[in-house]
Amino acid sequence: MATALSRLTLLQPRSLAEALRLLRENGPLVPLAGCTDLYVGLHFGTVHEPRFLDLQGLRTLRGIRLRGETLVIGALATYSELISSPLVRRRLPILAEASRWVGSPQIQNRGTLGGNVANASPAGDTLPVLAVAEATVVLRSSGGERRVPFNAFYTAYRQTVMRPDELIVAIEVPPVEGRQWFRKVGTRAAQAISKVVMAAVRAPHPRIALGSVAPTVIRVPRTEAVLAGGGSLTEAQAVLFDEIQPIDDLRSTAAYRRRVSANLLAQFWSDTARRGRTRATEPR
Repeated sequence: MATALSRLTLLQPRSLAEALRLLRENGPLVPLAGCTDLYVGLHFGTVHEPRFLDLQGLRTLRGIRLRGETLVIGALATYSELISSPLVRRRLPILAEASRWVGSPQIQNRGTLGGNVANASPAGDTLPVLAVAEATVVLRSSGGERRVPFNAFYTAYRQTVMRPDELIVAIEVPPVEGRQWFRKVGTRAAQAISKVVMAAVRAPHPRIALGSVAPTVIRVPRTEAVLAGGGSLTEAQAVLFDEIQPIDDLRSTAAYRRRVSANLLAQFWSDTARRGRTRATEPR
């Protein structure tokens, strides 16, 4: 490994209150839970902070429940738990579907929703789902709690509004009305980083979000407005081409990502015009 393990410090709080105190008094600390992204960063030497805060044992950050009409997902909920949760499958089935295409079963058993959100990768598979669901990120510090709309959480590539003394404790999702749709396009059907990932909701005002086409996961409000106003699919695709900002990288080209994004928009619009509540298809 590029980082010698003997030089790393791991703090293991016994409660959320203790974890927040350690962040305040002993920071900076890197929170860790499933470690599915963190271990990769350690291996390649991209994680430079040698001090870590282990959240894995904090039961208060687990669980999936309803509070009134709001779906509350603990930050430490794993992908496997999202896949199997009756609440998630009923309220936000595209989140369960997105979780199916995150890595292998071993990764799904370890990786957490809070970790995916905090990691801030524009290719995060669950993030477009949370964007179209208009979720809220619940942050807590020793000084109190605040709620940030998911679509205001990311500020730039791998950057968020979260302060060093805060932890993500939960994700809150209001009721989602309309037919839900999800699609991931990758090199293979599993264990592949997304080339393009799209989540969408067919409602009177459609909601569309994409990953891997900009520095952060994004909604495309101008494209949504064309469809909501009765514009043609061709017009919406033209606006989408201008609204996204893909790049060339090792996984794909900007031109390919633009073309695939336009094709996914057409597939979403066609699939959700049919009867049925949700359409979610596997990666190719």
